[in-house]
Amino acid sequence: MATLLYRLGRTAFRRRWLVTLLWAVILGAVGVGAAKAPAASDSGTSFMPGIEAQKAFDLIGERFPGSSANGANARIVFVAPDGEKVTAADNRDAIDAFVKKTAAAPEVSGAVDPFAAKAVSKDGTTAYATVTYKVEADDLTDADKAVLEKAVDQARDSGLTVEVGGTALAERPAAGGTSEVIGIVLAAVVLLITFGSLAAAGLPLLTAVIGVGISMAGIMALGSVFGLSTTTGTLASMLGLAVGIDYALFVVSRYREERANGHDPREAAGLAVGTAGSAVVFAGLTVVIALAGLSVVGVPMLTKMGLCAAAAVIVAVLIALTLVPALLGMWPRAVLSRATRKRGRATAAADNGGTRWARFVLRRPVAVLVTSVVGLGALALPVAQLDMGMPGAESKPVSSTERRAYDALAQGFGAGFNGPLTIVVDARGADDPEAAAAAVAEEIGGTHGVVSVSPPRFNPAGDTALFSAVPATGPNDEKTQDLVHTIRAERAALERETGATFKVTGSTAMDIDVAQALQDALVPYLAVIIGLALVLLLVVFRSVLVPVKAAFGFLLSVLAALGSVVAVFQWGWGAGLLGVEQPGPIMSLMPIFLVGIVFGLAMDYEVFLVARMREAYVHGDRAPQAVVSGFRHSARVVSAAAVIMIAVFSGFVGAAESMIKTIGFGLAVAVLFDAFVVRMALVPAVLALLGDKAWWLPKWLDRLLPHVDVEGSGLAGTRPQTVGEQPVSPDPVRV
Repeated sequence: MATLLYRLGRTAFRRRWLVTLLWAVILGAVGVGAAKAPAASDSGTSFMPGIEAQKAFDLIGERFPGSSANGANARIVFVAPDGEKVTAADNRDAIDAFVKKTAAAPEVSGAVDPFAAKAVSKDGTTAYATVTYKVEADDLTDADKAVLEKAVDQARDSGLTVEVGGTALAERPAAGGTSEVIGIVLAAVVLLITFGSLAAAGLPLLTAVIGVGISMAGIMALGSVFGLSTTTGTLASMLGLAVGIDYALFVVSRYREERANGHDPREAAGLAVGTAGSAVVFAGLTVVIALAGLSVVGVPMLTKMGLCAAAAVIVAVLIALTLVPALLGMWPRAVLSRATRKRGRATAAADNGGTRWARFVLRRPVAVLVTSVVGLGALALPVAQLDMGMPGAESKPVSSTERRAYDALAQGFGAGFNGPLTIVVDARGADDPEAAAAAVAEEIGGTHGVVSVSPPRFNPAGDTALFSAVPATGPNDEKTQDLVHTIRAERAALERETGATFKVTGSTAMDIDVAQALQDALVPYLAVIIGLALVLLLVVFRSVLVPVKAAFGFLLSVLAALGSVVAVFQWGWGAGLLGVEQPGPIMSLMPIFLVGIVFGLAMDYEVFLVARMREAYVHGDRAPQAVVSGFRHSARVVSAAAVIMIAVFSGFVGAAESMIKTIGFGLAVAVLFDAFVVRMALVPAVLALLGDKAWWLPKWLDRLLPHVDVEGSGLAGTRPQTVGEQPVSPDPVRV
């Protein structure tokens, strides 16, 4: 591996203009493809096939033709001025005018009059109208939305308070724009401090941006074929930028180090790609394993996001191995520090902060180990009370109309009105479908915790009915979850009595089913990615205990990160500092999402840091000294890489959407814990206690495992000997 990459690095350095041109052509080609490709969306596909709520959702689309279950909707809430009622003549006229105007819009399939539908609160102060569309929310044009917005404005002009909920005018959560800019600016500052050179700081940023550009353009170009969208590519953008900077950072740092050892620029580029590049390859593989492993969860959208992000990581690896050495060939001295360029020659690395810290840990391994484990364990305690759900309008800022509509409905009609359950009655097996549907509605209406049920509405074939049941409690209340389970428990008895069966769906039931399914999938997912990564790390480090220690450290850091997320976003500790106005359940996708991404990034730091220790050990250092050598060469760069990751992810904490804010915070603290507590403290402490046993591998297993030579021990026989900065023997590699 190291020899192959060494040759690749030298070739890219020598053929720098050709390599750069090839990447420019790739970027241009995918850019043109993205510009010409039709827009695509993730909508129209099942969110999570197999769960009851999704099956019921699909049944609605099948049995009620022409009324797309995915169609956009808007719930318009009207609140009368103080001391008045919506039933007053002027207020009623304004609401009637709104209904007529919206019902006449081209894409509207129906606008329900609140007075005809009895959608007026008992005290008469609040009413709501439901507007449904023939097309999905993503397919609504600006003109379609303008009709609704104009009608809302006219109703407000009459003196009514009008708020809009639903999907028609809701802004889709997206991570991008300002968040990425903030991350890039912070990363540039860290790189500049680390390298002391504008060129060295700019090169990783440039290559990372090129990689993200290629990845995102590729996603848009293939979007119509594979059902990908910019939302699908959110994770690819976030991770592609972070790992792209990190991978280029490690190659550039190793190049500078090899120049300090007296090698000429081309040789230094080859050695950098052969050694740091090997670590990049295997670190990238661990990230790809974690992201591709998201497909085992069974959520199509999550599978697409994982595969797109994995592709972005692969692009980042390829760029680090080829474009980075090519650009180093164009400016071989520019990436060196100003002091080095003035002296005319680099100097070898001396003791630094990493060395001093490693020696401190080696003197007190037990204290450092216990402190790390106890500290992370304490932070992980809130995980025991993790409450998963899908935050909705209640988690939005009070400045948003969706949140105000949610609050107005809860105040006028009760907390459960914002999360009604939709019951789909399949009466094909019943002798009297209407009587069967009525019996089901009556039984569910009498269930404790149900406030009201609507009359069953049949499809044209007369074999399937729909009705809604309003719970007494809110969508994210634990009592609502218990109610859904209770209703489903009544199904068997009702089927025996009526010959009809039913399924429960709606946004509330969907959230409950998704949360349960993801919770059940978490353990198998962990087993898959940890198992594959343990095998990969076993091959890389040729050690049994080092991969086990890596997995244990990862579990500590990810649990501590999840505990921090629960404390802030569920319990509300310090939530105001992050702009979280309404603590609530943690997004159902968050735990498994966090586990996958953090596992890949944690293995990144493990590979980069421990690979240098392994390299020193293979080249003759004793086990304790190998730890010190690894920290001398890698601690500063790993710390800079971690700070860059934290900066990129922290940029998303400022997003308005609670979902994006939670993801950004969770990833940032996870990297903080893993890089600075686990990899910088726990890892050297464990290696100090294990000594030579850390690198133990049974002989029979040693014979079975392939030799990948990540530490570059095989390069001694392939590279030319150098004196100063000039090779004294011809280059044995002909390119």
